[in-house]
Amino acid sequence: DPNYGDLQTTEGSFEEAMSLTSTAKGRFTEEDLLRRGRQLVEESIAFGVTHMRAFAEIDEVVGCACLDASLQLKDEFAGRCDIQVCAFAQLALFSEGCETNHSLMERASTMAGVDVLGSTPYVESDPDKMKKNIETVTRLALRYKKHLDFHLDYSLDREKEPMVWHVLNCLKETQWLKNAEGRRVTLGHCTRLSLFTPEEWRKLKREIGDLPVSFVGLPTSDLFMMRTKTRARGTLRVPELIKDYGIRAAVGVNNVGNWFTPQGSCDPLSVASLGVAVYQDGTQEGADLLYECVSSRAKDAVGFENTTLDLNIGEPADFVIFGREQVEWRTRRSVMNIVYDAGHSRRQTVKRGMLVY
Repeated sequence: DPNYGDLQTTEGSFEEAMSLTSTAKGRFTEEDLLRRGRQLVEESIAFGVTHMRAFAEIDEVVGCACLDASLQLKDEFAGRCDIQVCAFAQLALFSEGCETNHSLMERASTMAGVDVLGSTPYVESDPDKMKKNIETVTRLALRYKKHLDFHLDYSLDREKEPMVWHVLNCLKETQWLKNAEGRRVTLGHCTRLSLFTPEEWRKLKREIGDLPVSFVGLPTSDLFMMRTKTRARGTLRVPELIKDYGIRAAVGVNNVGNWFTPQGSCDPLSVASLGVAVYQDGTQEGADLLYECVSSRAKDAVGFENTTLDLNIGEPADFVIFGREQVEWRTRRSVMNIVYDAGHSRRQTVKRGMLVY
């Protein structure tokens, strides 16, 4: 965007991304947020998106400006795209000098139209504050009956204690299953868990039990951000979680054109296509699973009624129609064709049986 063209990536580090984002936030205006947000939603619908979880950051720099714009866009696009608005604390809530962020999260919890509360516990200054972050946001979500979404365990450091165990303990102690009235819990990134052994994954599955917990791999930003001296890149191997351990999981678009993810678009099918290489599975079965990970499994992870690849009677009539190509053999006739290359031809987006694009 020309308003931010002078803020260029030179290092590609997490610290640089945080710094550039903070600078950019100082320039946000209501018109700017609505203009860019509207473009994002319009492009998403054109790609076939009918349901979206949208993260709106709240902090002392932007206050609730991003959240207010998101709620306005949610109403504006009602009927064409169901937008879940997540009030998201990207910055710390309990580290020194973060009192304003904490109070903003409490305020956002009470706002009508906010569907989800989320935070990034890993930005806190020590493990005790990370745990306090998790406990506080969980209790707020329970009190106000919101879905819960943590961006969690964002590292490739074996020495760091995975916070996923504390999340599960907190859900059990607060009796989430009994008190949350069907709200879902979503855990994004979780790159530290990519270092788990099979036994650790089996333990995680046992600890989750009946809790409505789903993991969402975010490979476009993970592969750009996650780096160490001994391991070049890392992201959750989502298909293995599903096939080998029976864990609920999906894949999502995370960030569109910012310093955490400068590449890519808001097309979920482009992430499925990336998954063929990332997860090293080009089979028909693998393609079907990747398609589910950005469609039916993604809708399920965030609490929407899903539509399976079988398009069964009684399911929501949410689907995408791919048209005939000028070159006949390039016409996409199967899910595998689409996952390999969704192409740039015009798609028709159908939501609840109505053509919305």
